[in-house]
Amino acid sequence: MSDREFGGNDDLSLPKATVQKIITEILPSSSGQSFARDARDLLIECCVEFITLISSEANDISEKEAKKTIAVEHIEKALTELGFQDYVPDVLAVADEFKDQQKTREKKQNKMETSGMSEEELLRMQEQMFSQAREKYNAVPDEA
Repeated sequence: MSDREFGGNDDLSLPKATVQKIITEILPSSSGQSFARDARDLLIECCVEFITLISSEANDISEKEAKKTIAVEHIEKALTELGFQDYVPDVLAVADEFKDQQKTREKKQNKMETSGMSEEELLRMQEQMFSQAREKYNAVPDEA
C-alpha cells in the first residue's frame, strides 16, 4: 500500500535529524557501521508508510465501533489484524508509561495563577498598559 491510497500527501515525513539521532543511538560509532543518507530517507519513507497503514486500519476499526476517537485499543487491534501482534506488548508498555508520565507531570501554572493578583486587578493593569502604549503611539514627535 502506498500513501496515494490514503489520499496521498507528499508532505508527510519524519524529521531527518530525529531519525538520524535514533540511528546513531542504535549504531554506536565503535561498531564502524555507518548509515547512508539514502538508506535513512528510505527508512523514513518506510516508517511513514507503516504509520499510515496502522492509522488507516485503526480508523476503520474505530468507525466500525461507531467511535469518533481512535484509542489505544484500536491501535492494538490494528496491529494484530495486520500481523504485527509481536509489537503489541511493547506498544502497550509504551502507552502505559506515557499515561503514567502524564499523571505525575506537574500541572503548569499560568501567569494569572502565579501573579497573586485578582482577575480584576490584572484587567485594570492590562488596560493601563494599553492606554500608555496608545499614548506613546499617538504622541507627536518633537521637532528639533
